[in-house]
Amino acid sequence: MKSFESFDGVRIAYEELGDGDATLLHHGFASDSKTNWVRSGVARAIVNAGRRVVLIDARGHGRSEKPHDVEAYLGEAMERDVQALLDHLEVEEVAVVGYSMGSFVAVRLAVSDPRVRSLVLGGVGTFQGGFSSPEQTKSIAEALEADEKSAITDPTALAFRNFADATGADRVALAAVQRARSAAPGVEVLSAITVPTLVVNGEHDTLVGRSDLFVEAIPQAELKLVPGDHISAIVRREFRQAIVEFLSKL
Repeated sequence: MKSFESFDGVRIAYEELGDGDATLLHHGFASDSKTNWVRSGVARAIVNAGRRVVLIDARGHGRSEKPHDVEAYLGEAMERDVQALLDHLEVEEVAVVGYSMGSFVAVRLAVSDPRVRSLVLGGVGTFQGGFSSPEQTKSIAEALEADEKSAITDPTALAFRNFADATGADRVALAAVQRARSAAPGVEVLSAITVPTLVVNGEHDTLVGRSDLFVEAIPQAELKLVPGDHISAIVRREFRQAIVEFLSKL
C-alpha cells in the first residue's frame, strides 16, 4: 500500500484499484481494508463493475500509523483522514462504503463533505450492541489492555479482544480508539443525509439493533438484508452484489 501524511502528520495507508467513478471503502473496528474489503471480494466486485476503488486503513489499524495516545483519535480524526486522502488524490466526487465503525465515519462525511454523492452503510442499526455507551466503550478498552484474557468478564468486550488477537492488531492503539470514541450518530445527524443511501445488514446481525428504524431516519435510504451476522455478512456474495447493484443504479 501507499501512504500519505494526514492533517496532523500521522501517516495513513491507502490503495487504489481500477478506473472510473471513485468509491472509497472504510473498514470496521479492529479490522483493515484487506480483511474487510479485499479478502471478502467486495473491492474486486466493485472494480469489475467499472469503478475505481480507494481503500484506506484507518489510523490505529492495518498498515497506517498507530498512535497510542487518545488525543490522536479525537476531533473526528478518522473523518478528517478521509477528507485529507480525497484532497491528496484530487477526488471531486465519491461514493463512500463503510462497515460498522466505517459506516459511522461515512455518515459524518456525508453530512459534512459535499464530495460524497452516495452512501453504503453496512453493519449498522439503532444500537451497536451497547458499545457506543461510555460504559461499554470503557469495558472494551480495558479488555484490549488486559494482560490476561481470563480476567475479562464482559462477553462483548471479550469478543473484541479475541478478534483483535486474531487479526494481530495493535491492542494499545485500539484501546485509545475506544477511549476517544464519540457517540454513534443520532437521528438528527441521520436525517441530515441528503444523498442516496443503501443500508445492507446481515439478517442475523443481532449486534446492531433495529435496521428498519435506522433506515427510516435517513431520507433517501433503502434497506437490503443478506444472509449472515455481523461478522459473516460482509463475506457473502449477496452483500457485494447489493453494493454493486446500488452503485450501478446511480
